[in-house]
Amino acid sequence: MASTAAGKQRIPKVAKVKNKAPAEVQITAEQLLREAKERELELLPPPPKQKITDQEELNDYKLKKRKGFEDNIRKNRTVISNWIKYAQWEESLKEIQRARSIYERALDVDHRNITLWLKYAEMEMKSRQVNHARNIWDRAITILPRVNQFWYKYTYMEEMLGNVAGCRQVFERWMEWEPEEQAWHSYINFELRYKEVDKARTIYERYILMFGLLGCVQTPVNKSHRDFLDSCELVIVHPEVKNWIKYARFEERHGYIAHSRKVYERAVEFFGEEHVDENLFVAFARFEETQKEASSNRTLTFTCKFSSVFLTLSFPSQFERVRVIYKYALDRIPKHQAQELFKNYTMFEKKFGDRRGIEDVIVSKRRFQYEEEVKANPHNYDAWFDYLRLVESDADADTVREVYERAIANVPPIQEKRHWRRYVYLWINYALYEELETRDPERTRQVYQACLELIPHKKFTFAKIWLLFAQFEIRQKNLPGARKIMVRLHRVPDFKHVLTGPH
Repeated sequence: MASTAAGKQRIPKVAKVKNKAPAEVQITAEQLLREAKERELELLPPPPKQKITDQEELNDYKLKKRKGFEDNIRKNRTVISNWIKYAQWEESLKEIQRARSIYERALDVDHRNITLWLKYAEMEMKSRQVNHARNIWDRAITILPRVNQFWYKYTYMEEMLGNVAGCRQVFERWMEWEPEEQAWHSYINFELRYKEVDKARTIYERYILMFGLLGCVQTPVNKSHRDFLDSCELVIVHPEVKNWIKYARFEERHGYIAHSRKVYERAVEFFGEEHVDENLFVAFARFEETQKEASSNRTLTFTCKFSSVFLTLSFPSQFERVRVIYKYALDRIPKHQAQELFKNYTMFEKKFGDRRGIEDVIVSKRRFQYEEEVKANPHNYDAWFDYLRLVESDADADTVREVYERAIANVPPIQEKRHWRRYVYLWINYALYEELETRDPERTRQVYQACLELIPHKKFTFAKIWLLFAQFEIRQKNLPGARKIMVRLHRVPDFKHVLTGPH
């Protein structure tokens, strides 16, 4: 600082920046970090390599390292990584006994740590201590039976050692816990690797349905096996449709066609009507479709149990079997859940069906659409008219009558004539169908009478109904009946307006 004559200090003036515009070359934080990395400003030199020349130096080195590991463990015993590093270091020095001691101490701290058990067992397997490894796996699956990784590694070790019986025993212990699907498939694949098809079939049976002994009573020696099973509580393990299909395909793949068909039939019976699934019927139909000559001379009995009633269908031809399966499923599966089923049915009829079969498929699809429409709005009489025209052209009389009865059951909620105009034509068409198609005069007469009883004549009536009923009686040469109808019409309030006014 400069000094004045009076001895006071003078602060120098700060130079003012005239140009405050940003510099042309800007430096970013990323650039600073990159330059520091390139120049290796923060890298520390590696520690010098220590050469151990005698046993005393080696013992000192071990003591120093062990003291460091023990200090880290003493600071925080719950950090399992410190225990694992310590044990792995001892393992690298071939100090297996010390490494075991460290793992055991770590298990006392946290016996539910999965990584700790895995590292411990892997160390024993690396050092070829098979019995020690078995002991560790047994302890692990006893303490943590729901950890599938332990079971997988245990069975793999036994199989690699060639101990097939021991591996099967481990699998059996595992299956008692009813594990996930992949575990059952691993057991099945294990048996198939050793050509044990019968044992694999038994596992599939347990996989889908298993009888637990928890609910069993004490069974006498002379009691039948069937009664014994009836006394057991039925425990469902994995009863999904896909598992039944896998079981059936397993039988088919090994050439047991009859067994495969039986599995499909059991699956249909098991799920019934409440839990029916389209995938099951699609797989069943495809299975029957692929049999061809191998099963063309056989008769399949298709048995299902619904509400304590057994339905048995027998059909000798393979294509007829497929057709019946598709129709059976379409009649029972809700329409919005049967899209894939209907698609496969259409493809089947196009490949193997005749013209009549293809028309049946198209009619069935249109019936599904109309069913959805009338279910969404029962008072949509136009949809009922279209539906009735469809069933009249294709279905039998009982089916047509059933649809007519469903249609006329939807009475208009308001007693106003404009709401009843379309509805009355359902009755007219019903009566004409009974008279012209089925040629049943008695049922036609009943339809007309039921319609006239339903119409609220005190508020309004329809002259067309009265006239059609009278003309019907004239065609039946029942003049007294026609006169009675016209007499009843005269008793209707304002009948002259009815005859002269709009119908």
